[in-house]
Amino acid sequence: MANNVGNTLLAVVGGAAIGAALGILFAPDSGDKTRKKIKDGYKDLQKDLKSKLVNAKVDLEQTYEELLSNMSYKTEDVISFLETKLADLKEQNAKLQK
Repeated sequence: MANNVGNTLLAVVGGAAIGAALGILFAPDSGDKTRKKIKDGYKDLQKDLKSKLVNAKVDLEQTYEELLSNMSYKTEDVISFLETKLADLKEQNAKLQK
């Protein structure tokens, strides 16, 4: 999951950089207009990245909670199994003691 987020962020940043460079090279507008477009594009990119990071954080927290929950159930299963085996061993030991 973290790899997907990293790849997505890299793709967004790379795409924005390429788009900005091409926009500047082929811009029919004046310098002021071009700078405003770059500034607006940067703000849009910033908002998009912030949104993606917030979503990634939420996904990470949910995955962490699910992992803890699953581990808790597995731990209970292991403890129950070991308690059953211990009871069996005690019973076998009691038979051998007689």
